[in-house]
Amino acid sequence: MIDNPRIIVGDIFSDQRGNLAFVNGFDFNDVKRFYVIEHPDTNIVRAWQGHVVEKKYFYVVKGSFCVAWVKIDNWENPSPELKAEYEILTDKQSRILYVPNGYANGLKALENGSKILIFSNLTLEDSLNEKMRYDSSMWLDWEDI
Repeated sequence: MIDNPRIIVGDIFSDQRGNLAFVNGFDFNDVKRFYVIEHPDTNIVRAWQGHVVEKKYFYVVKGSFCVAWVKIDNWENPSPELKAEYEILTDKQSRILYVPNGYANGLKALENGSKILIFSNLTLEDSLNEKMRYDSSMWLDWEDI
């Protein structure tokens, strides 16, 4: 069982026919749904959504995003001193960021019109029943990204 955030590396193949992006090391066995988020500009921050049970996989389809995560120490009253980490994902690299359960995550587009594809191991109903929300200003200064 993987219990730490990690990158699943893919690649992009290009020839006269165009580009083919792939992540052959990604296993869909755990995926129950997916959705796409598009940020029209770089001012929007979606943070923080904590997941006791839900696992998430992030893949940028267009543009670039900062995707951040923080391990939650107390779901009802998390410490403001927790250390957030982040990864920059871009459509120029074919990579999936895995964020396991037990973490809160957030994201911000770094280019106008960016789109990110998110896979989840839970149905929407199950996700809504276990999701915790925290203020976006906690743990990370999104303006510094």
